[in-house]
Amino acid sequence: MKIAIYGLGYVGSTAAACLASEGHSIIGVDISEKKVRDTNAGVSAIKEPGLDELLGAAVAAGLLRCVTDGADHVRDCDMAIVCVGTPSGADGSHNMGYIAEVSRQIAASVDQGRSRPLTVVYRSTIRPGTIEELIRPIYQMTLGEKAGVIELVYNPEFLREATAINDYFHPPKIVVGTHDAQPNARMDELHKNLDARVFCTNYRVSEITKFVDNTFHALKVGFANEIGRVCVQLGIDVATMHEIFISDTKLNISANYFRPGGAFGGSCLPKDVRALQYIAADVGAEARLVDALLRSNDAHKHFLFEQVTGSAKAGASVLMLGLAFKRYSDDLRESPKVDMARKLLNAGYTLSIYDPDIEPDHLVGQNLGYTFLHLPTLPHLLVSADHVAATRYDLVLDMSGMAKDLTLDCEQFFDLNALQ
Repeated sequence: MKIAIYGLGYVGSTAAACLASEGHSIIGVDISEKKVRDTNAGVSAIKEPGLDELLGAAVAAGLLRCVTDGADHVRDCDMAIVCVGTPSGADGSHNMGYIAEVSRQIAASVDQGRSRPLTVVYRSTIRPGTIEELIRPIYQMTLGEKAGVIELVYNPEFLREATAINDYFHPPKIVVGTHDAQPNARMDELHKNLDARVFCTNYRVSEITKFVDNTFHALKVGFANEIGRVCVQLGIDVATMHEIFISDTKLNISANYFRPGGAFGGSCLPKDVRALQYIAADVGAEARLVDALLRSNDAHKHFLFEQVTGSAKAGASVLMLGLAFKRYSDDLRESPKVDMARKLLNAGYTLSIYDPDIEPDHLVGQNLGYTFLHLPTLPHLLVSADHVAATRYDLVLDMSGMAKDLTLDCEQFFDLNALQ
């Protein structure tokens, strides 16, 4: 394909060199005369191992040429890839000025009589909704009824500086955002030599991906350093602790506990988080991320309550499926479902609870004490499967994945095992 790449920074230069090495014809566009001059000489304007060699080979083969104005070059391109910067604004939001200007330039330069649309691919990190609310309107305003000569794609990059070339050819995943969440033929061609799982999705899901990834990477670094500080203050060998932690690929370094859904609870997580908070404060380790965990969990409990009651008025009949913090258990200690039940009762809802593993007469010790302190009317709230099948409810909340085992009659149904 013939591809125009707007922005010759870390992302654009790497993409230009790697795509040219696969035989694509590349036009690099950047307002910096120095970047254009250096790249045309086969010299990278940025420091990235292996990039000079790839750029030099691309220029020598006649597959890469750079210009400061792409207006006369994008007309016969198959694709334009936008890699311009989105730096932080004063308020922390992304500055979208470069994105808007490049979009306007492409819209003004595209051949409106094209037989096939120009595929315009955005790789810059942008706020979810940007394609629909900023970028697409620019093309529509500029091209009017001819806006169909452009097809918009969002394709986030997952490159790390100093390993960018290897990351380009061996990505952790490929995310392609389109207007209908369907595959795109030119994107398939672009990625045909890459061995990675491809996710075709809508614009907003693809736009949020990079934010989630980068914030999680930052979270991991921050969490590791907080735990490291605690260990140092307690005279614990940090390297050994780390080796033990990462060896657990069943629970720690795995997909477990990562599905957005219910809040955490039970007899272990809240108790141990509180204890680590105390230890960190006691030894002066300042574990601010750990300090925020319980507050975040409480905020999530209230979020779920507002989600399920937003369309049901007080007095409505509500059936909760599951009360223990985990299915097939009768442990109610710090169960977020007990909190949900308490909130519903306090808000004036008529509540019934189905959990076949809960027998009030069998609760003992702290489990008994916690339950009747927070939900003293529990014996009167529990109902049988037969009662559930014979009753119509205004609202059913599946808290434990039990719905598939029951006959339900309800006006509204919420599965709180996964946020939707």
